[in-house]
Amino acid sequence: MNLLQEYPVIIELPVQWGDQDALGHVNNVVFFRWWESSRIAYAERIDLLGADRSERFGTVLASMKCDFRQQLLYPDTVAIGARIGRVGNSSIHIEHRLVSRKTNTVAAEAVSVMVSFDFEKQTSCTISSEIRSAIQRLEPLTTADGVNR
Repeated sequence: MNLLQEYPVIIELPVQWGDQDALGHVNNVVFFRWWESSRIAYAERIDLLGADRSERFGTVLASMKCDFRQQLLYPDTVAIGARIGRVGNSSIHIEHRLVSRKTNTVAAEAVSVMVSFDFEKQTSCTISSEIRSAIQRLEPLTTADGVNR
């Protein structure tokens, strides 16, 4: 069973001994570093980090939500999938799923909300058509029945 088959971007990372806390499982803060790594991998695939090539426009992380499903223990390897859940006028919701390779189970799921930002005006701005096209090329957001994810 491939728990990440619907995720176009997947990275794998080893669980490090130092990722554990005093309770002997991976500390919750580590998950947020892993979400960042998968978010950056997705952003690189669609050139989100350098799409405008200026310092005026970019994206910022506006919110992050994580649901922990089970503990992770050393040694293990995690696979983290990233996909777009929703594209709004100025925001992109990136869904993440983290799978333990040792148990082949979902250990956690998260959603990162990235906002297109104009640093000169210090306000959100519309997501560019180039970014929308890059997302659509990587993963069509419309299902066979015409429903948008």
